Amino acid sequence: MKDGTRVMDGTGVSRALARITHEIIERNNGVDDICLLGIKRRGISLAEALASNIKKFEGKEVPLGTIDITRHRDDISKTAKEELKDGCHIPFDITGKTVVMVDDVLFTGRTARAAMEAVFAYGRPRKIQFAVLVDRGHRELPIRADYVGKNMPTSLNEMVKVKVDAFDRETGVYIGTKE
Repeated sequence: MKDGTRVMDGTGVSRALARITHEIIERNNGVDDICLLGIKRRGISLAEALASNIKKFEGKEVPLGTIDITRHRDDISKTAKEELKDGCHIPFDITGKTVVMVDDVLFTGRTARAAMEAVFAYGRPRKIQFAVLVDRGHRELPIRADYVGKNMPTSLNEMVKVKVDAFDRETGVYIGTKE
């Protein structure tokens, strides 16, 4: 997919992330038992932005880690999974915490399912919540996001691309057709 049509610029993404941050704070009565886990790749940058917003709005730092879903995908063999190294970085105990998984786009729900499996490999959180910048529909699993920056109904021949400064030298959301 080429970049396609921009549907959110950097300012729009920042606004959506600020709103999500406020929703996380309100729904959890503060951030005392919250930790954020960004799903590789672009979910990490979005989780970092949420952590920065929490620091700005609440004056508190929340634990921040990363989830690599590769070992937990449902489309690779058990043997292949055993050969993969665990690419997660969760340098804190998640047991009893509210874990907020963060990703860029929610589509079929398979990434979220794999991310939950990865989370449980590290402990037993009290609660798992899910924040996404874009929900494009087309679920194959009964997964929903607790926090959504933008609902963007799409057709199956469309692609949604989120760009973040860390990887793309710009921030925005684009929609286009598959090539």
